[in-house]
Amino acid sequence: MAFGRIGNARLFGLPGNPVAVLVTFYQFVQDALLKLMGVSPLPQANLFDAVCTESLRKQAGRVEYLRGRLDRSEGQIRVATAGAQGSGVLRSMSEADCFIVLPEDCTGVQAGDLVKVQAFDGLI
Repeated sequence: MAFGRIGNARLFGLPGNPVAVLVTFYQFVQDALLKLMGVSPLPQANLFDAVCTESLRKQAGRVEYLRGRLDRSEGQIRVATAGAQGSGVLRSMSEADCFIVLPEDCTGVQAGDLVKVQAFDGLI
């Protein structure tokens, strides 16, 4: 991601893959645009816990945002991935209603573990 200025115009350089663009926009650019528009205070991310219904693996070293589907039935909030997670796979983005947020130090979760989720309500 890049940010700069050309004359009076602001420039945001986003990644090339479609899903990477969407994730980067919602995690970084949206707040920058709101701040440039004078919005204060900035809205807080809608993060909450959900029970992950499947095992997920990742390498430590960066935060990952997986596309997920929430299930709020039976008095419990559960989440599962919304299909293939490649950065060029748009189908899982179109079927998702949240990001599953795996922190930098995480190397994976087991089915039944709590994970942080960022719902798209008000985001998209």
